[in-house]
Amino acid sequence: MSTEATCRRELDLEIAAEEVEKASEKVARQFARVARVPGFRPGKAPLTMIRKRFAEDIRGEVLQSLVPERIEKAVSEQKLSIVTRPQLEQVDWVEGGGLKFKAIFEVLPEITLGDYKSIEVEIPAVDITDADVQKALEEMRERGATYVPVEGRALADGDYAVLTLAGTPADGAEPVKAENILCHIGAEETLAAFNENLHGAKAGEHRDFEAVYPDDYPDERLAKRTFSYSVDVLGIKEKKLPELDDAFAKDVSELATLAELRTKLRERMESARDQRQAEAAKEKILSALIEKHVFPVPEALVEAHMDQRLERTVRQLAAQGLDPRTVNVDWADLRKRQRAGAEGEVKAELLLDHIATAENIEVTDEELEHEIEHLATHSGESAVALRARLTKQGSLDRMKSKLRSDKTLEWLHSTARIRTTTAQ
Repeated sequence: MSTEATCRRELDLEIAAEEVEKASEKVARQFARVARVPGFRPGKAPLTMIRKRFAEDIRGEVLQSLVPERIEKAVSEQKLSIVTRPQLEQVDWVEGGGLKFKAIFEVLPEITLGDYKSIEVEIPAVDITDADVQKALEEMRERGATYVPVEGRALADGDYAVLTLAGTPADGAEPVKAENILCHIGAEETLAAFNENLHGAKAGEHRDFEAVYPDDYPDERLAKRTFSYSVDVLGIKEKKLPELDDAFAKDVSELATLAELRTKLRERMESARDQRQAEAAKEKILSALIEKHVFPVPEALVEAHMDQRLERTVRQLAAQGLDPRTVNVDWADLRKRQRAGAEGEVKAELLLDHIATAENIEVTDEELEHEIEHLATHSGESAVALRARLTKQGSLDRMKSKLRSDKTLEWLHSTARIRTTTAQ
């Protein structure tokens, strides 16, 4: 029996009395050889006594030996692909009789592929303009900026104040101290209290003032808090940008002229643009595939993907230096909100697997080895050590499956009709 529109399956199975009795007898004899029964030497206790004394243990052994085999036979006969361990319910076993039980599990859905070779998607056109190239050059100039001391005048907007400061929080928490820091006076990102109280100050002057940090201040340690600051102005500096010329090009690259640098930057930006466009097209191709194919997905696979998505969030927080246990996040609610995305990921994986099979797309040993070498380069391990670790963890097959999906998606991208649209 199956539940409509889900991957849950319930099989009512039975094992004949003769088979159950034969297995019970065999297990009881095994117990009799090793069991210690008061009044009898090892292996000499009557079998009837053994079966009565160790009834529950014998029953457990018989279930373990007969049930998996019976389920496997039924699954094979019905050509089902199980994705969860079968759970037993309504086990009915009368002494001397047969064994009846219900096996409940999830299976992979049956998928009939529709048209996947002529998918049409639209992505917005993205032009790389001279202004984009110029912006990239300006960012390079910013990275090459130097800070030059200024003497004989007070701090003005655009200057950088060299400060030593001590801040005492109003809530009595740990004070903050900093030495020789640069504060960009008049800048939008600088707290208003610093702009107002330091503008017009000269090197050697001292200023005391209060600063109230807004609720959305980027540094969570300071947000919503009030500090009393004691600040010494050590000096004033101006930011000097390098000239945008051939010398600059030689300094920041291996190119000889600024014109060559502009050309190289445009090529890089166009390559990055093309990569982003390809990724956007692939996402739309997967969405179109999912829309064309309606089928249920195993709840166990959806749950696994929900966990993976949550784990990625935790890793991202940790990478930012945040302790996931202390951030103000409703993890249960966040996990619940991953369901739609997780279902989409499972459907995409199943569809790509079916298309790969239909199109005979496989991952070669060379492709797998290349991926291992690529990962080894970034992890600092040798390729041999990484392969051994992945094999031990059982991750090699998952890696091969992921590569197969990626290869299939590349193939779909090459067969799809992709149109770029320009915003009106």
